[in-house]
Amino acid sequence: MIHGGASGIGTTATMLAKAFGAAKIITTVGSPEQQAASIKLGADVAVLYKEEDFVEAVHAATDGHGADIILDIIGGEYVARNYAAAAINGRIVQIGIIAGAAPNLDLFPMLQKRLTHIGSTLRSRTPQEKAELIAQLQTHVWPFIERGEVKPQVYQTFPLDEAAAAHHLLDSGRHIGKLVLTMVPLSSDK
Repeated sequence: MIHGGASGIGTTATMLAKAFGAAKIITTVGSPEQQAASIKLGADVAVLYKEEDFVEAVHAATDGHGADIILDIIGGEYVARNYAAAAINGRIVQIGIIAGAAPNLDLFPMLQKRLTHIGSTLRSRTPQEKAELIAQLQTHVWPFIERGEVKPQVYQTFPLDEAAAAHHLLDSGRHIGKLVLTMVPLSSDK
């Protein structure tokens, strides 16, 4: 399961999961347009989280098994719900906490299901660690991009001086894919 299936991370994760042969891909999205886009990119099920309980949807889509891997950029109340949606021995990869800390988190379901909940961020990594990750991406991911099996989704570009508008759109959650800031080349005229 991939939370934020219409985000830049979510769209790329969906395509990569498909390219790597995931048996079933479930995403969470915020609108019918995002739902259609997520399915077009490879999701088998795209849950409208504003209308449906993603825990119930995951169990329905997996015949009660639950999600073996959950990629979460949300955090907050989703953490406990991820534990409920996860399969026995499932893995949860926390790469963001848009919704903040997990309030009143009961860890018993994590123990009961023998879950692995790991966190990852690039910010705290050394330049050497980042270089190693880039090398792994070049080996394992870049071939899918070169073959066109994975195509990063650019929703809209903005000139750098319109960064505030880009942030406004990002905060609205209406986009599908990445927002890109562009820089205007410096003029050679003096």
